[in-house]
Amino acid sequence: MSKWSMVIDLDKCVACQACSIACRFENNTPVAAPDQSEMGRAIRWNDVFPLPVEGEGEYPNTKERYITRPCMHCENPPCIKVCPVGATYQDEEGIVRQNYARCIGCRLCTVGCPYTVRYFNWSAPEWVSPLSEHLNPDRVEGSGVLEGPSIRPRGVVEKCTYCIHRLKKAHEQADAEGREFRADEYVPACVQTCTGKARFFGDLDDPTSTVAQLSQKRRAFRLLEEAGTNPKTIYLQEG
Repeated sequence: MSKWSMVIDLDKCVACQACSIACRFENNTPVAAPDQSEMGRAIRWNDVFPLPVEGEGEYPNTKERYITRPCMHCENPPCIKVCPVGATYQDEEGIVRQNYARCIGCRLCTVGCPYTVRYFNWSAPEWVSPLSEHLNPDRVEGSGVLEGPSIRPRGVVEKCTYCIHRLKKAHEQADAEGREFRADEYVPACVQTCTGKARFFGDLDDPTSTVAQLSQKRRAFRLLEEAGTNPKTIYLQEG
């Protein structure tokens, strides 16, 4: 069984935010109105934001550092432990998923997540034209609940899924062609579109995979390692 992981090289990331845009369109993430954004209600499955840098010159000759933050898909996810109805769960391949039909909107998981990468739907999702004409139609069934970029209703929590629907589609394509599924056929939208080639994705349990090898580099680190969550989203520090 695979253990899916993402490695993000901060040396190669150019903060173009192509990953954020690809994620939004792939997963039909609603756009927040200006007043909702000011209230902290914007939904950003894959956020890119600057980090403070001290002593790096004065404006306009300054230096900025950025980090991108999808779901960490922890091996020991605290969000699952605090969910009172089992709406947040981890599948057999280690991906932390959300059952929207079971979610009661209590938001305990958003509090329990130390990475603040879980988002509550405060209003019914809607898109203005032409965005409404370009929604991703993928609808992949899994575990008895609707997966992937299906439209999430008001009152539930959502987050990055490592584009789980793409994994389902890759398996279906392999089955249709009568062959074995290959791990390199499963690529999340953010990895596919990264202009700086800063993102890598694959099976962490396969020692020959790029992510497994990069995870052993001296530059490799995980956010809040001291929390004991053991994230499967791994970073390579600059330099």
